[in-house]
Amino acid sequence: MSDAIFVNGLVLHAYHGVMPHEAKVGQPFRLDFEVDVDLAEASRTDKLKSSVSYEMLMKTASEAFCTRRYRLVEAAAGAVAEAVLDTYPRVQSIRVTVRKPHAPIAATFDDVGVTITRSREGSRG
Repeated sequence: MSDAIFVNGLVLHAYHGVMPHEAKVGQPFRLDFEVDVDLAEASRTDKLKSSVSYEMLMKTASEAFCTRRYRLVEAAAGAVAEAVLDTYPRVQSIRVTVRKPHAPIAATFDDVGVTITRSREGSRG
C-alpha cells in the first residue's frame, strides 16, 4: 500500500530517560509518525469516516507517550505504535520516530532518537 497519513514535529513534554533528573524535570521530545492506511475510499467520498483524523492520531499518540514514564525512548515509541494500531482498525502499519534533542550526552548534536515500525502482521523494522 502506498497511501499514508503523517504527522511531523509533534512536541511533547515527558519524563522519559535513564537519568534520575529526567524523571523530575522532564524534557521536550519530538515525534514524527506515519501510518499506512488505504485512502482510496476517502479520496472518492471526501468523508472523514473513510480516513483517520490527524487530530485523533495526535491525541492517541500524546496520551500513549505521556501517560507513563519510560526509561527508554524505544519503549515510549512502542507504546505509541501499539496505541495507534489498537485504536484505529484502518491503520495497517505505523512508523514512529522519537527525537530527544536534550539527551544528557556530553556531545554537541541536533537530536538523538529511535525509529520503529510496527504492523498488524507483527513485522518489526
